[in-house]
Amino acid sequence: MTQPMIRTLNLKNFTYGNSEQRATFAEQFAAGLKETGFIILEGHGVDPKLIDRNYELWQELFNMDVETKKKYEGINGGQRGYTGFGKEHAKNRTVGDLKEFWHVGQELPVGHPLSSQYSANIWPTELPELQIKAVSFYRELERVARNMLEALAMHFDLRPNFFSDMIQDGNSILRTIHYPPLHDSMDPNAIRAAEHEDINLITLLVESTASGLELLTHDGEWMPVKAEKGQIIVDAGDMLSRISNEVIPATTHRVVNPEGENTARYSMPFFVHPYSNCLLETIPACISEDNPEKYPAITAGDFLYQRLVEIGLIKK
Repeated sequence: MTQPMIRTLNLKNFTYGNSEQRATFAEQFAAGLKETGFIILEGHGVDPKLIDRNYELWQELFNMDVETKKKYEGINGGQRGYTGFGKEHAKNRTVGDLKEFWHVGQELPVGHPLSSQYSANIWPTELPELQIKAVSFYRELERVARNMLEALAMHFDLRPNFFSDMIQDGNSILRTIHYPPLHDSMDPNAIRAAEHEDINLITLLVESTASGLELLTHDGEWMPVKAEKGQIIVDAGDMLSRISNEVIPATTHRVVNPEGENTARYSMPFFVHPYSNCLLETIPACISEDNPEKYPAITAGDFLYQRLVEIGLIKK
């Protein structure tokens, strides 16, 4: 069976384009999410040197001894700082994924009305440069996400900032992940990241250091997907699927274990979340006789809490 093509789009057609080019980009973005759940983005303007320096610093962190990393663990269900190897599992699974990771969240000024709702970021004292580079990277990915969400609003014929307003000072997460080389002591039933859907609106993933990401096609086939240097993978999450009444589905994906050279893999997905009190309601245009409303309204914060319990990061 022929596998579908993942669309490659250039963001400059939207950010610098005329009205026709912007509309075409918006339609192609939505079509790509409907077809495969993923698109590959070029022309996003994120400095490759910033990406490279983040990878260098995060690899340095993950190469530290376990005791050092554990100093930064257990912050509000793993919402900030370090989460140790094998602690997270996919929804409806009990075997932990073969990974460790670190969460960087929204940085808000003192006294901001949302600051009480978000845990403060945790920064390793051993790497003072990391905070500056990680926050700069976070802001750049937030900018790209805002552009993509504005394109999505155009597709649905909504006001331009319909989606991007949701992520203003939102609860977005930069997750840096280390998948170590496989070892005989690891659970033979475990993989680097078991099949799952993302929780959020959309996810941005710059190029990883090794392959392994696969998406599940509508025909039930696993398909490799990889961002080359200078590309960003964009996919849809559960929150966007819920708002769109599943017009845009959240695509199942996984990270498989290496079959060739047994090397480590590092990746830096950016999970784009609304602010916690944002009400996730179905877009009326996505409701019809053939597609009746599937979900009641829920706040983004409550929805996130449910999912964090399901994947084992928060205990009831």
